[in-house]
Amino acid sequence: MRTIRSSEIGSYLYCRRAWWYRKTGVESKNKAELSAGTELHRRHGRQVLASVLTRTLGWILLLAAILTLVAYLAYQAL
Repeated sequence: MRTIRSSEIGSYLYCRRAWWYRKTGVESKNKAELSAGTELHRRHGRQVLASVLTRTLGWILLLAAILTLVAYLAYQAL
C-alpha cells in the first residue's frame, strides 16, 4: 500500500483535478509561474529566518545590557 503524505491530502482538498493530473504524471503548462512562486516562498523563508535571528540578537543584547547595569550598580554600592 502506498504512503499518503499530508501535502498530498492538502493538494487533493485544494484542487482534486490538479491532484489527479500530478498523480497521473501530466506535465504542468505553467512552469514559469510555479518556479516564480517557489522563488517567492524561498525569499520569504529567508526573510522570516533573518527576522527571527535579529529578534534573538536583540534579546541577547538587551539581557547583556541589563546584566551590565546590574553589575555596575552592584559595584557602585560597594
